Amino acid sequence: MKTLALKVFSLFLFAFSLGACAYFSGMNSQQALSIGIFSASILGTLFFWDFRLSFAFIGTAILLITNTIDLEHIIEFSSLEVILFLIGMMVVIGLLKDSGAFAWIVSLILRAPKLTGKKFVILITVLSAALAATIDEVTSIIFVLAAILEICEYFEVNPMPFMIISVLATNIGSAATVLGNPIGILIASKSGLTFEDFIAKALPLSCACLLAIIPVFLFWYRKSIKHFTEQVNKFGANDILIKLISIPADKNLRISLWIFGIMLIFISLHHRLEVVLGLPANTVLLAVPLIVSGAVMIWKNHRARKFIEKDVEWWTLLFFLFLFIQAGTLKYTGATVFIAKNMIDATGNNQNLLISSMLWISTIGSSILDNVVLVAAFIPVVQGFQALNMNLQPLWWALLFGGCLGGNITLIGSTANIVAVGILEKEKKIKVNFLNWLGIGLTVGLITVLIVMAVLIFLPFYR
Repeated sequence: MKTLALKVFSLFLFAFSLGACAYFSGMNSQQALSIGIFSASILGTLFFWDFRLSFAFIGTAILLITNTIDLEHIIEFSSLEVILFLIGMMVVIGLLKDSGAFAWIVSLILRAPKLTGKKFVILITVLSAALAATIDEVTSIIFVLAAILEICEYFEVNPMPFMIISVLATNIGSAATVLGNPIGILIASKSGLTFEDFIAKALPLSCACLLAIIPVFLFWYRKSIKHFTEQVNKFGANDILIKLISIPADKNLRISLWIFGIMLIFISLHHRLEVVLGLPANTVLLAVPLIVSGAVMIWKNHRARKFIEKDVEWWTLLFFLFLFIQAGTLKYTGATVFIAKNMIDATGNNQNLLISSMLWISTIGSSILDNVVLVAAFIPVVQGFQALNMNLQPLWWALLFGGCLGGNITLIGSTANIVAVGILEKEKKIKVNFLNWLGIGLTVGLITVLIVMAVLIFLPFYR
């Protein structure tokens, strides 16, 4: 009880201190209040994860009562387009889960002839990144980890190194497309970047990071990889393994994959369709998952309620909605323009230094906070640079990659990390401690972020 009281006191003291510092640094009272309340919500998420939605509710209510924001702007800043997109995607992902699509994909790729430890590492690295880019990081890691646990159990090897490899690759792959991470669709909806922009710029950069860390995995876990190969040779069971993970593609699975594929085609072409049809930016991007999910619920009408009630993460979506409102309040009060001006002053109006600062701030922040929380806070700041006639595109890429790659540094850096560690502990009674993760996580994080920084600074294509 004393520990809880101390945490609560520390939270409000720190949030009050940040608000006071903001006020004495030149912000007006409303700007300082918005900073203080947003800080309290972020700290509440960090200290009291299970109560994060409570802090979001209370903080937003205080903003209303103090007239720091009004009802009209609450609706404007709630980013309903992002919430609706995620709802539609979650319903479609629910269909794929029910049809066994992910288990089929995993079984298809892992049926590699002459399996060795090195080949296994390369396969799960590529598979984890590809699935994360195509669906989302959490769904991806659940299915890949299930395959890893099954195979490691069969060959009697420790699954922890391979789990960590899979999660690190998942976080890198989640930056490759709009679909890989909620921050991708959030940034796309606020920046004007299209699915094609992500394919042209984020995907190659994500692939470069992935190629750079495969040799790191092979060296770091060389003993575990060698032991895996020895166990495969000892069991001599590749044929049995193929039967173990072999899953036939039935009619439901084939239809589900066709539906998902058609949806991806329309999402990838959304910008061109919007131009042809004369629609506002991102209209097709956000409408396609709703149309497809509606069709899915008609087709699987007996499962429709389950898709909505079980597969849609309402707790998370509500938290996102109120977090977006609080982040929007920073913009509404002018706090973000104030922060943007001070960042420009601190970097001497040097764009390369500003890009590097944005990248490292988002990287470090995402290593200790949920990346959606951090990105929601910094989107209005990046938008604030527009009023100062800055080129925003490299800053958007810096925010995206910092948010995704920073999650690799610590055990709590991303939702995929937490989910994977929880599954490993629950299924195999294996605990992953902070130090088990930090060495490889920090190494991979630093290498990949340095690659991104060099590309954003030296390649004009990303300007």
